[in-house]
Amino acid sequence: MQSFKKTTTVTWWVWLAVLIVGGLLLWGTAHDAILYHDPIMRVTAVQQHQTTKETDDFQNVDYQTQQTLTGQLLNTKNRGHQLKVTNTYSASGAMDQRYHVGSQLFVVLHRHAGHLSATVKDRKRDTPLVFMLWLVVGLLLLLMQFSGLMAFLSVAANGVLFFLAILLNGSTQGAQVLWIFGSLAVAFAALTLWLVLGRTRQMLITLATTLGGTLCAILVALLVFHVTHEKGMFYESMQYVTQLPRPLFLAETLLGSLGAVMDESTDIISSLFALKRERPEITPQQIFKSGRQIGSTIMGPLINVLFFIFVADTFPMALLYLKNGNSWGYTFSMNMSMGVVQSLISGIGIVLAVPLASYLASRWLPKEVAA
Repeated sequence: MQSFKKTTTVTWWVWLAVLIVGGLLLWGTAHDAILYHDPIMRVTAVQQHQTTKETDDFQNVDYQTQQTLTGQLLNTKNRGHQLKVTNTYSASGAMDQRYHVGSQLFVVLHRHAGHLSATVKDRKRDTPLVFMLWLVVGLLLLLMQFSGLMAFLSVAANGVLFFLAILLNGSTQGAQVLWIFGSLAVAFAALTLWLVLGRTRQMLITLATTLGGTLCAILVALLVFHVTHEKGMFYESMQYVTQLPRPLFLAETLLGSLGAVMDESTDIISSLFALKRERPEITPQQIFKSGRQIGSTIMGPLINVLFFIFVADTFPMALLYLKNGNSWGYTFSMNMSMGVVQSLISGIGIVLAVPLASYLASRWLPKEVAA
C-alpha cells in the first residue's frame, strides 16, 4: 500500500511539472515580442464595418468585411506607439483572415511626413505552435515514458538530419538530390529503428525489410516509367520547383514510401517476435504464414491512411480549381496526378513488404529466440 501511494504521488508530481512547464512556455511565447526583429502589434480594439457581397465571373459568391484594428507596438524603437490598421477579410478565408482583440500581428511600418502607419503582414503564431509541441512531447513522456522519449529523440534527430540534407542539396544546386535523400532515407530508417527498438536482431530484420521494400517499390516505379515513357506525369504541376523536377519527385516518393513501409514492417515483425515468445515450438513455415496473415490485416488500413492523407492535402486546391471553371481532367492533372502516383508507389512498397518481412522473420527469428 505504501509503495502504491508513493508511486501515485510521484506520478502526480510529474503531471504537475509538465503542466507548469507548459504554462511557462505559453506565457513566455505570449510575451516574447521583444525577441523579434520585425515589428509586432497587439490588437486592443476592433471596429467592424459593413459587409459587401462579391461575385466573380464563375458565379462564386463571397462576402468581404473591412475592420479597423487599433493596437500597440510591442517591440522595436517604436514600442508602445498606438496605431490604427485596416484589414479586409472574406467569409471563405482563402487568402486572408479575421483578427480579434488580443491578436498579435506582424506589421510593416510606414512613415509619411512624420506620421507612423502600418499594414498587416501576418499573424504571430509561435504560441499555438509551442502549445502543440508541448502537448505532443508531454503526452509521449507521460504515457509512453522511456519509449516516448526515444520516439521524440528519433523525430528530433531525423529533423536535424533532414535540415543538413537540405543544406547539402542547396550547396550542390540540386544536382545530387536523389543520392542525398536516398542516403538520408537509409539514415532515417537506421537511426529511428535503433532508438526505438535498440540494437537487436528485431531491429536488423525490420531495417532490412524497410529498405528492401522501399527499394523494390522505387525499382518497380522506374520500370513502369520506362515502359510508359512517363506519359501522364505532369512534373510542371509540382509547386515552387526551382530544380530538376523528376529527381526531386523521386526523392519525395522515396521518403514517403519509407515511412509507410517502416510502419508496416515494425508491426509485422514485432507481432511475430511476440508470437515466437508465446509459442517457441512454432516452425519457420508457420511464422511465414502468420506474417502474411498479419500483413494482410494491416495492409488495407495503411493504404487507406495514405489515401486519406493525399485527399486531405489536395482537396482544398482541387476545390478552388473546380470552382473557377476548370475541368475535372485539368484539375486532376494539376493537383492530384502526382500525389496519386506517389500513393500507388507507396502502396506497392506496402504490399511487397509483407512477404519480405515474413520471409526474413522466418529465417532469422528462430536464432534470436534460441539465443
